[in-house]
Amino acid sequence: MMTEQKFAGCPLPREFYARDTVTVARDLLGCILVHRSREGITAGKIVETEAYLQGDPACHAARGMTLRNRVMFGPPGFAYVYFTYGMHYCFNVVSAREGVGEAVLVRALKPLVGIELMQRRRGRNSIHDLCSGPAKLTQAMGIGREHNQVDLTGSRLFICFGTADAPIVTTTRIGIKEGKDLPLRFYLRGSRFISRK
Repeated sequence: MMTEQKFAGCPLPREFYARDTVTVARDLLGCILVHRSREGITAGKIVETEAYLQGDPACHAARGMTLRNRVMFGPPGFAYVYFTYGMHYCFNVVSAREGVGEAVLVRALKPLVGIELMQRRRGRNSIHDLCSGPAKLTQAMGIGREHNQVDLTGSRLFICFGTADAPIVTTTRIGIKEGKDLPLRFYLRGSRFISRK
């Protein structure tokens, strides 16, 4: 059983994020997303990601820097959290070198710690339905607007090294209208925790 002590001093270093965005998206699979909140600690294994590149029409940075997306152009290793469809948040990690507007969307987690807290936040009991999509994930993990621009190398919201315990599947992204033909979605084969179309 994973405990809070296991997360001590383990955030990924900034150098992890300061690489090619597709590589970061693949290497995040199997890593552990951790959030220490006032309500308690929650954590889950990353089982699905999507890469968003600056020249990609689905990327928020495709048309240049704005007030909303400016964190994407800053140093890598920061959170980019945005509100979408007027109803939920999405959690991304800023990648590539500073000045390049790219990020990785964390789409799904396998819950590991704080499952009861996740269930209360989501109003759901099924462990497979707690974090199986970007909106579900942020609700279960207690991630919101206040976490935008949070340094992921800190001790509040961070990602730990982990291991992909299954082959990585590469496919096209889901839930978008533009750039949906690009093979920039990655997930762990056989995972029962990934998002559904």
